[in-house]
Amino acid sequence: MSPHPSLIVALKTVTLLLGGLITYFSYNAYQRTKARPLWYLAVGFGVVTLGTLLAGIVDQIITLSLISGDQLPFTVQTLGAHSVADIALVLESGLTAVGFAIIVYSLYTE
Repeated sequence: MSPHPSLIVALKTVTLLLGGLITYFSYNAYQRTKARPLWYLAVGFGVVTLGTLLAGIVDQIITLSLISGDQLPFTVQTLGAHSVADIALVLESGLTAVGFAIIVYSLYTE
């Protein structure tokens, strides 16, 4: 577990808010102009933001489940704190990579 979980939660919250705003403004720009690259830009930032959200949910819910001793239906009994962090990191990194690929595509498409 991280030595500063409150700081990480605060920074993830800021990331979610800013990512949501960028996604919202990109989508609004697409609605105004109907420029397809802006649609891809909004989707790309949305995927990156979704990755942050899902990784935070996985990390917090599974970690809280392990602390309280409850068994979630999708976890195994041997799942430890390091495994939870690994799952959250892979999820976030994968969605970030996909989101950035979509953003790159949005910058080169017409």
